Amino acid sequence: MNSNNATINFKMDLSKTPEKTGYRYFQDQFDDEAVLYVFRKHPVVMRKGLVFGLLGPVVGVLPAAVKPELGFGYFFGGLIAGFILGMIIMLPSWISWYFSVFIVTNQRFIQIIQKGFFHRSVADIKLQQIQSISYELSGLQQTLLGYGPIKFQTYIGDFIIHDVHHPGKIQKKIQTILRQLNITSINYAGESNEKEQFDI
Repeated sequence: MNSNNATINFKMDLSKTPEKTGYRYFQDQFDDEAVLYVFRKHPVVMRKGLVFGLLGPVVGVLPAAVKPELGFGYFFGGLIAGFILGMIIMLPSWISWYFSVFIVTNQRFIQIIQKGFFHRSVADIKLQQIQSISYELSGLQQTLLGYGPIKFQTYIGDFIIHDVHHPGKIQKKIQTILRQLNITSINYAGESNEKEQFDI
C-alpha cells in the first residue's frame, strides 16, 4: 500500500470474499464480506505534526550556529539528530493519518479512526441506510489541494468526514458501488424522523 496515495482503488470482484481467499483486510471483517473501496483523509491533516517536526533540525543545528568554532562535525551531527527528533515528533500525526481509514464493503461502510498510538475507534453503518452523499470544496486552500468534507445522509443521522482527499471522486466511486449493488433508499417502518449529525 502506497502511503503517499490517500485514495486506494479496489476492483469490485464480489467473488473474492475473505472466505475464498483467506485474506482479511481489517480485523472485524466478516467471513462473507468483500472490501470494495478504501480511502483516507488528505495528508494535510498532518500539518501540525509536520510544523513541529520541522523544528527538530532547527534545534539540532542551534549549538553549531551559536558557536561556529564547534565546526562542521557538530553542525552535521546536530542536523542528523534534529531530523531524527523531527521524525519522532511527527510520528503520532502520521500514525493517526495512515491508520485512520474509511472502508466500503459489499455490506457496510466502516470508519476506523486512530488517534496517536493507543486510541482507536471503529463504527459502521449498513449501505442500505445511506440516503445520499454530497461534498463541498470551500476556499482557496481546499480548491488548490483538492480536499474537503463529504456528507453522508443516513436514516440514523448525518455525519461529515472532513479533509477528504479528492471528495468528488470518492463520492462518485461510492455512488457507483451502491448502484452496482442495487442499493436504493428504503424507508424503515417505525423509524424516527429525528436525526443527529456527527463530525469526523
